[in-house]
Amino acid sequence: MRTGEPLPAVGEVLASLATGLWHWSTATGLVTVDAEAARLLGLPAEEAVLTEAQARARMHPVDWNEITGVVQLAVAEGTLAEVRIRIMDDQGRVVRVARSRSKPSFDPELQAYELIGTLQEVTEPRPGTPAGRTAVTGDWRRSREAFLLDAGRALAEARSTEEVLRVAAALSMPGFSPDGLAVFGVEGDRLTVIGHHGQKEREEDPFTQMSLQTDYPAAEVVRTGRAVYLSSPGQYKERYPLTWPLASHFGRQSWAFLPLTVAGRTMGAWMAAFTYPVAFTPDERSVLTTVARMLAQALTRAGAAETQRELTDGLQRSMLPTLGPEIPGMTLAARYIPTGGGLQVGGDWYDVIPLPGGASRTPSEGGRFALVIGDVQGHDVRAAGLMGQLRIALRAYASEGHRPDAVLSRASRFFHGLTHTGDADAPADPRFATCLYVEVDPVTGILETARAGHLDPAVRMTDGTVLVRATAGGLPLGIDPDSDYPTTRIALEPGEALMLCTDGLLETGGHDLDTGWGRVRKTLEAHEGDLEELADALVQAVHGPSSHHTTGPLADRREDDIAVLLLSRHASPARPSGRRTMLTVAQAEPERVAEARQQLRELLHDWPCADQVDSAVLLVSETLTNVLVHTDADALLVAEVTGPPGGRRIRIEVTDTSDDLPHKRSPGELASSGRGLILIELLANAWGVSPRGQGKSIWFELYEPSADGVPGAPASGGAV
Repeated sequence: MRTGEPLPAVGEVLASLATGLWHWSTATGLVTVDAEAARLLGLPAEEAVLTEAQARARMHPVDWNEITGVVQLAVAEGTLAEVRIRIMDDQGRVVRVARSRSKPSFDPELQAYELIGTLQEVTEPRPGTPAGRTAVTGDWRRSREAFLLDAGRALAEARSTEEVLRVAAALSMPGFSPDGLAVFGVEGDRLTVIGHHGQKEREEDPFTQMSLQTDYPAAEVVRTGRAVYLSSPGQYKERYPLTWPLASHFGRQSWAFLPLTVAGRTMGAWMAAFTYPVAFTPDERSVLTTVARMLAQALTRAGAAETQRELTDGLQRSMLPTLGPEIPGMTLAARYIPTGGGLQVGGDWYDVIPLPGGASRTPSEGGRFALVIGDVQGHDVRAAGLMGQLRIALRAYASEGHRPDAVLSRASRFFHGLTHTGDADAPADPRFATCLYVEVDPVTGILETARAGHLDPAVRMTDGTVLVRATAGGLPLGIDPDSDYPTTRIALEPGEALMLCTDGLLETGGHDLDTGWGRVRKTLEAHEGDLEELADALVQAVHGPSSHHTTGPLADRREDDIAVLLLSRHASPARPSGRRTMLTVAQAEPERVAEARQQLRELLHDWPCADQVDSAVLLVSETLTNVLVHTDADALLVAEVTGPPGGRRIRIEVTDTSDDLPHKRSPGELASSGRGLILIELLANAWGVSPRGQGKSIWFELYEPSADGVPGAPASGGAV
């Protein structure tokens, strides 16, 4: 070409260099190619307009997807889009490899990409050569895809910020892996270091609380939302001379600073530093960008989960009481563990309420107090809110001085009004709540209980024997606003411990109430430590270690909330150890005779002679039935085991308020009654009837057999 002649057209120049032109618009879905580009695509060497489907058919499907990702990355970073494309023939075989370079743009109004670029054939290096080791091959792409899948899975499973950072530090990228990582966050107008790896302790100090206007790569990334790649120390020093001294002593050769963006908002920056030079090819940038996006999402999820845990933990602490000062002669311990599902907050609660009356008005001064434990239906915010309101109402009714039955009756009406009325903005949400209310006199150890559909309390006696104390009860709160709640009196003897719990303690781990109670009973009987250790042991028996308010992995394994409240009465040195139970059987409650039989069997769980146990159960049934049939009074059963092992005695006493004394009869063969005293005389080692001034008591005793099977004392008959 002579000087002064016009320059040839761009297309002619590119064609002479075996380089084609192509134009792609996602708005129209059309790809325009010149003659050379058409030839490279395996089409006739002439200009053509192709649909996206026609263009995709000429390329390897993995490479077409690669083009989409690289274009988006180039637009975000304002750089060139470069990608290698494998051209396929009609039989699906690779006929050549072409390299595309373009400058893409994005139209926000049309939400469409447009690019004009070149297409040029390249020769793939042979495997094993230096070029072959660094080339972007199909194997490398497959390794990268496998890496991204594994990284995405690991980051998705991370539950906390600490776990996310640990996963990020362990990522081994295919072909290049950073040896130094840092995650930067933003607080106001300051840059913070959320976590780092590959640096020594305290080496991150100069980078914390750095102004976002600082001449530092991470600050620029947060300001602009665009990545910064520095392939050499020279580039770093040239672009960021003020902060280069801070980074120089780490001995790194290349750095990548990428934005952590979620929902269009840059929440921080991620730094990947390398001890060897990295060119940051488009493929490498694509990997780093993809990891940064996954890391941003994982950090956002972890941060939201941690915030939620803090809020729910704070809500739990605000709703659950402190046990307050020490109570003379008694010890209290409690545990609450939320469910692992949903918001990790539910309707279980416990409370300790000082009661009015007398000169001593607080538990710490020896005054009466109430223990409350309950469970509002559901494991959601609504259940937690209802629980808080119900707890306040119970405290108010108890503080007014009402008896246990009146407290629960008023609470049921209140709860029914909360859940069964509503309006357009807040429709009715019928729910119920179970509750156990126990009024405690710390001086005498007398417990007055009222129960609303809740589990019965359990008592651990001084020798480790555990009894479920059957108590009278009514419907759960909120079902019937006019429901009655009869009371039951229990005597907590010195050295004994009372356990109140919600059903989560029994049913967690796939158990039902029966098998779960068996598990809890073993823990109660085997434990010999103080009450705090016993509370921990009960929780650990369900699913491992816990604290007073547990969240995290332990809570995640829970199917239901767990609340446990323990009360023990200090042992009296002057009182011999033993076990004792009391039970009232009212005229209107003959079904409680069966409860008395079951409770007696539990009291005699370790008695060596099964025949004596059967005899005791039979005699208790007879004496209680006699009171219900032959008098108009209620019956009070007191059973007590005393003495050392091998020489123990069981004394059973049934008291009523009738003055009519029993007498022996000679029933005929067909008589349906009249055998009670005869059976007592035959089966008991000792028995008798004792007038009480107002009423009477029938008692009998059985003595534990010695090693040779002989009872410890001879039968002595009885007297009326």
